[in-house]
Amino acid sequence: VRLVESGGGLVQPGGSLRLSCVASGFTFSWYPMRWYRQAPGKERVLVAAIDSSGSNRYFEDSTKGRFIMSRENGKKTVYLQKNSLKPEDTAVYYCTAPTIPAWGQGIQVTVSS
Repeated sequence: VRLVESGGGLVQPGGSLRLSCVASGFTFSWYPMRWYRQAPGKERVLVAAIDSSGSNRYFEDSTKGRFIMSRENGKKTVYLQKNSLKPEDTAVYYCTAPTIPAWGQGIQVTVSS
């Protein structure tokens, strides 16, 4: 089982980034997926979740209206589109398949001018 995140980096406040997470080693379309983030000195927290079909989504309050989570089961990929980014969105972002469980290695997102 493997999850590999990409798409992180440095972005200015108000900018956008799209994170991708490619899965392998399991039947991706069967499993719900989540994105977590961990800011420096803070606990890892749930940011967004999506069910196996992509029909139902959850977003943490601070990201509602700014973040969009989606998936392409044919590509075994889940996405996190992040808009209107704020400095407080700076964190390491992790892709997870919580019911397996499996975690990606994490990817840094820094929002700074």
